[in-house]
Amino acid sequence: MDSLITYGIAGVLCLFFLTIYLKSLKKRDARAREAAEKGKLFSEGPKAQHPHIDNNYCIGCATCTSVCPEGDVLAMIGGKAVIVNGHKCIGHGLCADACPVGAITMVMASPSMAADMPQLTPDFETSVPGMFIVGELGGLALIKNAVNQGRDCVDTIAARLKENPIPATPGVYDILIVGAGPAGISASLRAIENKMNYITLERDEVGGTVAKYPRQKLVMTSPVEFPMYGKFKKMQLSKESLLGFWEMVLNRADFNVSTGEKVEDIQKGPDRIFTVTATMNQYRARTVVLALGRAGDPRKLGVPGEELPKVMYRLIEADHYINKKILVIGGGDSAVEAAMGLANQKGNEVTLSYRSERFSRIKERNAKRIEDCMKAGKLKVLFNSNPLEFKPESVILDVAGQQQEVPNDFVWIFAGGTPPTVFLKKVGIGFGERDVTLEASKAAKQADLERKQLAQIAAAPAR
Repeated sequence: MDSLITYGIAGVLCLFFLTIYLKSLKKRDARAREAAEKGKLFSEGPKAQHPHIDNNYCIGCATCTSVCPEGDVLAMIGGKAVIVNGHKCIGHGLCADACPVGAITMVMASPSMAADMPQLTPDFETSVPGMFIVGELGGLALIKNAVNQGRDCVDTIAARLKENPIPATPGVYDILIVGAGPAGISASLRAIENKMNYITLERDEVGGTVAKYPRQKLVMTSPVEFPMYGKFKKMQLSKESLLGFWEMVLNRADFNVSTGEKVEDIQKGPDRIFTVTATMNQYRARTVVLALGRAGDPRKLGVPGEELPKVMYRLIEADHYINKKILVIGGGDSAVEAAMGLANQKGNEVTLSYRSERFSRIKERNAKRIEDCMKAGKLKVLFNSNPLEFKPESVILDVAGQQQEVPNDFVWIFAGGTPPTVFLKKVGIGFGERDVTLEASKAAKQADLERKQLAQIAAAPAR
């Protein structure tokens, strides 16, 4: 009798706690659904790179929700991972890497949503025959994807030229590559490997945006294979390691790159030869590979004195600047993060100038951090302010209708950039609806295969 009472009490307690647990799950799901409805993601989907979750494979382990550095992009609803704050996603892809069953891939748009992206064939060819796009400009982020696409694209071109050999023409290249970032370097090396007549044009420095990353930033988190150099088997590769490799490539006698050459126009003639007009020269080529990236040109303010050497548009390494008076202009995440980074360096006096009355388009974590910085006196924010003139040792600002002179040694402007879309349309490339789910899935599966191969090599007994 006593044992029956004991079992009965235990059963009641179990039922009580189970009820509480189920109610908490229901509330959590309701909050997640409310957030998703607020972001209008169930029906429309995010408009930038974001995780695509295949619910047929999702096992509800919640690993993806715990590794996301942006916080609450993902949540669990009904035992499955879903997107609830897609606007916060900036494409790290850590959720896809962490998923133990490969249920997540990184995509740019859902099949039902029109995306203003260049139309590409599976071989990376644009609507202009003979003109190709590789790397981030094509829709998929990550350096590894850019390296793979640059290599595969040149293989496609080499195969076409082999099938339809064309007599060599003086002054006409087999391939002209625009951009010497990860995709462009990979394409260049593959062109060398295939013994093709090529040239690579780069408007800035070899390495693209990688060269502007902070020191020791991890730029790759899985193995990658470079043409002519084989597979980099490190699971993590820093900026310095990658730039060291770029330097080695630069020293090759057959690496044909011309820097300081911004491409201004590309036209295809009746003879099907492309004429590429750059800053200093004009080139002719049978095929063109665009590896431009998506950063575009920084937008300038058109303010007197903006050409002074102290005015910059990209912050590469904040710790190079100490004991300085600094003005940062802008109100987005880039401006806020730069201002806070500079304010944390020894002896810096940092002022952030923003034209609006409050921050309205930055991540929640940045809003909280800059508020803390302001309260602690680490930096000063001037709302409702605009620069009127840059001087060698100061900047004249219009602050709520009153002129104010702010002494400074350096100025950073974060006013966005001019995307390459205008240029692409100018040279005749078509845009429209495009879903890169299959491309991302293919890239993810290849990365998973390579990780497994690497694990097998590491586990194999030494001979």
